[in-house]
Amino acid sequence: ELKISYPDKFIWVELGLQTIHEQTAQLIRRGYMLPCFDKAFSDLQKIGIPVIVHLILGLPGETNNMIFQSIEYLNHLHPFGVKLQLLHILKDTDLGRMYLRQTAQSGSYPPIRPLTKEEYLTLLIECIRRLSPDIVIHRLTGDGPKRILLAPLWTGNKRLVLNTMNKVFRERNIVQGSQV
Repeated sequence: ELKISYPDKFIWVELGLQTIHEQTAQLIRRGYMLPCFDKAFSDLQKIGIPVIVHLILGLPGETNNMIFQSIEYLNHLHPFGVKLQLLHILKDTDLGRMYLRQTAQSGSYPPIRPLTKEEYLTLLIECIRRLSPDIVIHRLTGDGPKRILLAPLWTGNKRLVLNTMNKVFRERNIVQGSQV
């Protein structure tokens, strides 16, 4: 069994899980099936390299329960950390083109409906409550480049987003893992 050690550096690897649901993974062209992610995660664990996992909240067609299933999956894997990321729809991407041309009659893919700030905060709070307190949260949001961001536009004001998060978390006394 190989163990890698760099005593003067803290090294980790970030893996993009995004979702545990294969239909969504295919839609966003993640590029690999869940067993491939599991093997990479397991192999890194075996050689002692901490793993940070990326999840995207608000993917097309995903319900809150589906997102909570991805959180439960993480709790089972127990990675070193997680980055929770709101879905950003960007210009000149497949998702951006789908978003721009979708209509009420469009049925070839799930509707792409960006989360409102309130919806994202509510979802994020529930994810945090369900996430094991032993998993380090490295990110709670992000911001797409304003020049190519199609939606959600409210993320363009990062200071307002972070201040709102802090205020809501304090007011509601949000505790990671309180619902595990």
